[in-house]
Amino acid sequence: MESSRGPPRVKNKAPSAIQISAEQLLREAVDRQEPGLQAPTQRFADLEELHEFQGRKRKEFEDYVRRNRINMNNWMRYAQWELEQKEYKRARSIFERALDVDATSVTLWIRYIEAEMKTRNIQHARNLLDRAVTILPRVDKLWYKYAYMEEMLGNIPGTRQVFERWMSWEPDEAAWSSYIKLEKRYGEFQRAREIFQRFTMVHPEPRNWIKWARFEEEYGTSDLVREVFGSAVEALGDDFMDERLFIAYARYEAKLKEYERARAIYKYALDRLARSKSVSLHKAYTTFEKQFGDREGVEDVILSKRRVQYEEQVKENPKNYDAWFDYARLEETGGDVDRIRDVYERAIAQIPPTQEKRHWRRYIYLWIFYAIWEEMESKDTERARQIYQECLKLIPHKKFTFAKIWLLKAQFEIRQQNLSAARKTLGQAIGMCPKDKLFKGYVELELKLFEFTRCRTLYEKHIEWNPANCQAWIKFSELERGLDDLERTRAIFELAIDQPVLDMPELLWKAYIDFEEEEGEYERTRQLYERLLDKTDHVKVWISYAHFEINVPDEEEEEAEDEEEKPVSEVAKARARKVFERALKSMRDKDLKDEVKTHISYFHNTLDKIADTLQRVSLLNAWLSFERTHGSEEDIEKVQKQMPRKTKRRRKLDDDSYEEYIDYVFPADDVQTAKLSNLLAMSQAWKQAGGGLMGNGADGGE
Repeated sequence: MESSRGPPRVKNKAPSAIQISAEQLLREAVDRQEPGLQAPTQRFADLEELHEFQGRKRKEFEDYVRRNRINMNNWMRYAQWELEQKEYKRARSIFERALDVDATSVTLWIRYIEAEMKTRNIQHARNLLDRAVTILPRVDKLWYKYAYMEEMLGNIPGTRQVFERWMSWEPDEAAWSSYIKLEKRYGEFQRAREIFQRFTMVHPEPRNWIKWARFEEEYGTSDLVREVFGSAVEALGDDFMDERLFIAYARYEAKLKEYERARAIYKYALDRLARSKSVSLHKAYTTFEKQFGDREGVEDVILSKRRVQYEEQVKENPKNYDAWFDYARLEETGGDVDRIRDVYERAIAQIPPTQEKRHWRRYIYLWIFYAIWEEMESKDTERARQIYQECLKLIPHKKFTFAKIWLLKAQFEIRQQNLSAARKTLGQAIGMCPKDKLFKGYVELELKLFEFTRCRTLYEKHIEWNPANCQAWIKFSELERGLDDLERTRAIFELAIDQPVLDMPELLWKAYIDFEEEEGEYERTRQLYERLLDKTDHVKVWISYAHFEINVPDEEEEEAEDEEEKPVSEVAKARARKVFERALKSMRDKDLKDEVKTHISYFHNTLDKIADTLQRVSLLNAWLSFERTHGSEEDIEKVQKQMPRKTKRRRKLDDDSYEEYIDYVFPADDVQTAKLSNLLAMSQAWKQAGGGLMGNGADGGE
C-alpha cells in the first residue's frame, strides 16, 4: 500500500560502500524497458479460413455503405481494403459503385486514379482521368494529374492535347503558366509564344504582358519585346493602363542603353496617368534621370507635371488649403522666388467664407508659412513684418483670435533685436483680445529678460482678467517666492483661495500647503489643512494631512539637523493616528446622517452613499498601511477590526430593473445601526403609550 503512493522514503542518505556507475544504471534501465505495443498479426491456417475472414470483412463493409451511402470515407476504406487483398477487380467495382452515388467527389476520383496508377493500369487511369475532367472540367487538380501522367509516360503530344482541352475552358493564370513551362522545357518557343498570345487575350492583366515580355527578352529579340509592350499599351488603352507596364518597358530600354526611348516612355506615361496611379512611376523616372540624365531635366519635368495637378486641384476648390500647402512646398523645392511668392499670395487671398474659427484654423498657417519663408529663406525681414501685420489686420479679433500669430510676431521682432516692437505687439494683443496663452508668452519673455517688475504687472492683469485660472496664481506665487518675498507669496495664495470660482482648486491648495511645509511653517500648514477640511472632507485631504503629521519633525530634530536621520517619533505617530481617527469618525457620522435623512431620489443617493463608502475604505487602507509601517501589532489589529466586509446588494434603476453592486458593511455601522433601530423602536412605543394615556385622561374627565 505504501509503495503505491510513491517512491519509498530514504532514511539513510549516506553514500553506499559499493558505488554504481552511470553505465550500470543505464544498462539496467534498458533491460527493464517494456516492449512497445504492436498490432496483433492474424495468421491463417488455410485458404478456407482466409476466405471466411474476407467474407466477414466484406459483409461489415457492405453494412457500412448500406447504412450511409453518401459517406465517401466508408467507400474508400472498403476499396482500400480490397486493394490490400490484391482484389483489384473488386476494388474497381467498389469505386464505380461509389461514383454512382457521388460523381462530383474530387477526393474519390483522385483515390481511384492513384490506385490504377499504382497497379500500373495506365490505360484504366487514362480513361478515368478522361471521365473525371469531362465531368469536372473546373477542377484544376484533375487536369494537373492528367498532364503530369502523360508527360511522365513520355507522351508529349498527348500532354499537349490535354492542355489544349484544358485551355478551352479558360482556366486561371497558373494553368496557362504550366502550359508555357511545358513548351519551354522541350524548346518549343514558337508554341509558347502562341500560348502567350492566347493567354493575354483571356487574362489581359498588365502583369501577364510583362511575363510575355520577359519571355521574349530571354528567348526572343528586342524587336519582339518592343512589339509585346506596344501591343500591351494598345490593348489596355487609357482606362486599364498600369504604371508597372511602363516601368518594365522603360527599364528594358535603359538596359539596352536606349535612354531617349526610355525617357520618351516615361513622359508618355506621366502625361496619361493620374497622379494617384503613378507614384511608383514618378520614383522610377526620378531614379532613371539621376542615373542617366541631368538634374535640371528631372526637376523641370516633375515640377511641371505636379504644377498642373495642383493647379487643377486649387481651381476645382480654391478653399482647399491643404492643396495650397503642397503647392507652395513644391515651389519651394524649385527655388524660384517669384513663383513661390505668387503661390503664397494667391493662397492667402482665399479668405474663409465665414467668421467662424474652425474655418480659419488651417487658413492661418498659410500666413505663418509665408512669413517664415520670407524671413528664413528669402531673407526679406521687412516683407515678413508686413505679412504679420496684414494677417493681424485680417483676423476679426472681436470674435476670435489666434495667440500663435501674436506670439510669432513678437518672437520675430526679438530676432530682429527690436524689443520695444515685441512688447508693443504683445501689449496690443492683451489690450484687444486677452487670452491665457498671450499672458503666459508675455511673462516668459519678460522672465528671460529678468524684468520682474513687468512680470508682476502682467500677472496682476492676468488674474484680474481671469481670476479662476489657478495656474496663473501659482506661477505668480512662484515668482514672488523666487524673489524671496514670502509675505507677498503668502498674500497671493490667500487671495487665490478666497476666489469664489477656480478651475483647479486642488492644485492651488496643494501648492499653498507645499509652500508652507517647505518653508518650515508647520503650524501654518496645519491650519491650512484645517481650513481645507472645512471646505471639503475628501479622503485624499485626510490622508495627506496624516502623512504631513508623520513628516513634521520634533523640536529636538529641528535643532539637530546635522545628525543622522532618526526614526519617526511616537509623538508624530500619535498626531497622524489622531488625524486618521478624526477622519474615520467624520466619515462615519456623515454616513449615519445620510441613512436617517429622507431622500428625494433613491438612485442618486445610493450612488452618493457608494462613493462615500469607497472613500471610507480608502482611508482605512491608508491607515492600515501606516500602522504596518509605524505601528505595533495591537495598532494593526485595531484597524483591521474596523475594516469592512463585502456584501452583494441590489438597487432599482430608473427603468424599474435591478442591478447588483458590491457594498461594504463596517462593524461600527452595525453597532450604530442597532442603537438607532432600538431608539426608533422605543420612540414608536412611547408614542403609542403616550397616545393611550391621553385617551384615558379624556375618558376620566368625562
